[in-house]
Amino acid sequence: MTDPSPRRRTALVTGASSGIGAATVRALAAAGFDTVAAARRVERCEELAREVGGRAVALDVTDDASVAALVDALPEVDVVVHSAGGALGTDRVEDGDVEGWRRMYDVNVLGVLRVHRALLPAMRRGGDAHVVVLGSIAGFETYPGGGGYTAVKHAVNALCRTMRQEMVGEPVRVTEVAPGMVETEFSLVRLGDAGAAAKVYEGLTPLSAQDVAEVVAFAVTRPPHVDLDRVVVRPVQQADAAHVHRRPS
Repeated sequence: MTDPSPRRRTALVTGASSGIGAATVRALAAAGFDTVAAARRVERCEELAREVGGRAVALDVTDDASVAALVDALPEVDVVVHSAGGALGTDRVEDGDVEGWRRMYDVNVLGVLRVHRALLPAMRRGGDAHVVVLGSIAGFETYPGGGGYTAVKHAVNALCRTMRQEMVGEPVRVTEVAPGMVETEFSLVRLGDAGAAAKVYEGLTPLSAQDVAEVVAFAVTRPPHVDLDRVVVRPVQQADAAHVHRRPS
């Protein structure tokens, strides 16, 4: 009797309704994963799931009950990509919007905590788990007007490094992917104005969501003993958060 075919590995992507999250679902499906697209805008996830032959679940990473329901819907998971996040505003620290900063922290940091804590037991049972967190160059750089977002992403960076230390010796890999400028809905959500969002990328060729998704797919398809600890990816025209070359208009 021949052995049964090995189980396809299951990958959950949070924030999968758009941008990097949606592109990551497509990239992981192409890499052979059984994908689960999760986000608040579940109708978009359902459309994506039909496209790639995966599954969709409703998920609000800021809501404990929503995360608990995710556990019930996902008894097996091998890879979790934490893509839910985002920025709000560009206020100086002295003008900081406390509620906006709190919302960013809840989604970007506590959202990772809630989902990671809930799904880690299932990941451990699989014996070859991988946690991928979408961070940012804002996790180790700063810039004027970015105090709230950089503080949040610095916390994400610290969380990834701490998880790596706490789970060393276990078959659980941790990868932080830290992109620079990526043209998605990010700037539109942050600035609330399409014209202002377009100016962010004016005069340069930013990364695309697919560019970042391909990095995630590469990381999770390495051999089990290989952990891409932190991957920084930027457009060629961006040296850091403060130095960007723009073509003359």
